[in-house]
Amino acid sequence: MELNVFEKLKKNPPLILGVSFACLILVGALLLTLPFASANGKSVGFVNALFTSSSASCVTGLVVANTKETWSFFGKLVILFCIQVGGLGTMTLLCLIYLFLKRRIGLSERIILKEQLNTHTLTGIVRLIRALCLFTLVIEGMGAILLSIRLIPIYGFKLGIGYGVFHSISAFCNAGFDLFGSSLVPFQSDLYVNLIIMALIVVGGLGFQVYIDIYEKRSFKKLSLHSRTVIETSLALIFLGGLAILLLEGSNPATLGNKSFLDKLLMSFFQSVTARTAGYNSIAIEDMTPRASMVMVVLMFIGGSSGSTAGGLKTSTFMVIILTVLASIRGQEDVVWHKRKIGQGTIRMAFVMFFICVFLVLMTTFLLVVFEDGKNSFDLFYEAVSAFATVGLTRNITSGLSTASKLVISLTMFLGRVGPTTVALGLGRRSKKQRIHYAEGNIYIG
Repeated sequence: MELNVFEKLKKNPPLILGVSFACLILVGALLLTLPFASANGKSVGFVNALFTSSSASCVTGLVVANTKETWSFFGKLVILFCIQVGGLGTMTLLCLIYLFLKRRIGLSERIILKEQLNTHTLTGIVRLIRALCLFTLVIEGMGAILLSIRLIPIYGFKLGIGYGVFHSISAFCNAGFDLFGSSLVPFQSDLYVNLIIMALIVVGGLGFQVYIDIYEKRSFKKLSLHSRTVIETSLALIFLGGLAILLLEGSNPATLGNKSFLDKLLMSFFQSVTARTAGYNSIAIEDMTPRASMVMVVLMFIGGSSGSTAGGLKTSTFMVIILTVLASIRGQEDVVWHKRKIGQGTIRMAFVMFFICVFLVLMTTFLLVVFEDGKNSFDLFYEAVSAFATVGLTRNITSGLSTASKLVISLTMFLGRVGPTTVALGLGRRSKKQRIHYAEGNIYIG
């Protein structure tokens, strides 16, 4: 019976992905529950440990307690491990273990890896894993060295290197965990630190497939339609988001109002970058105006790119939806982008993904409003979007959430990281190809 269940599970890659992430979260929670994982030697309790493990494994960054002050060295190592594995993907770690033990990676494992990396072919999947891990190691290593150069004079040699490594991994994996105590607020005017963190976030959020494509093609014009869409959409969102925050928040004395123009520019674009699922902040999020906060909500909801460490709807999905809407308004039958027709299957999946994401955010918001009677509804909505898109930004309400709300947010982070459609496909059963064709009927729209 057990063997039969296992065989069925092996034939369901989306479900295996979900189960593997759930196992990582549970292991992280059990380790963080241990007394010596806390700085004061007392257990933080299972719910708080589960929330923290979920946030780290799902590379979100929402925390119920200050990371620097709450956790011991062991606790911080557990969090960093969850961030790294959660960023790369649980099945990637399994693949590395197989390679280390010189075990053959079978067809079932390759199919699961294909699902996790969001690729369209099994060809060269192991080579891609090796390249992914090497790329991650190089980028995180470079980030750690560059950050350590700035942090060692401030915190000393050991702490400076430790902080450099931690924040490089956290930024590249778009996790948003920090050891400074108040995110990047102490470095809000530090161009050097801001640019390094922003670069790590952007690189981690573009997707590994894009870098493989860049490496192989060496020319923007020769890149695949997906790569060009991701790069163009990401740059447009960063620029438009930064400009909008600068214009809408620039006169707010609680955040940017009293800063120099160059500082305003730096902080605005940093928030535009970090809203795309990274979770760091260099200004107080709760003090931002509602209009600028709505810009942040839109950026958070869109998120990063497919196959990356980022969450959210995804840039490519967002662009397909926009292009489809524009084509419909213009009365065009085909959706064309860069002289390429976008398939109906892709369009259908984009709208399915959009609907599921909106539904998940609304359901999370509804439950938070029910459980957190008296709290500001917009703050709860902001928290729901941040959790779903695995961002980690908060209007300073996370630590005050009830046990029920913490569990809801933990589940939302899990669904946001694994992917709502992946979970739906894993739990559901794909129907056989339809053989009966029915007569067409009309439903009036609008």
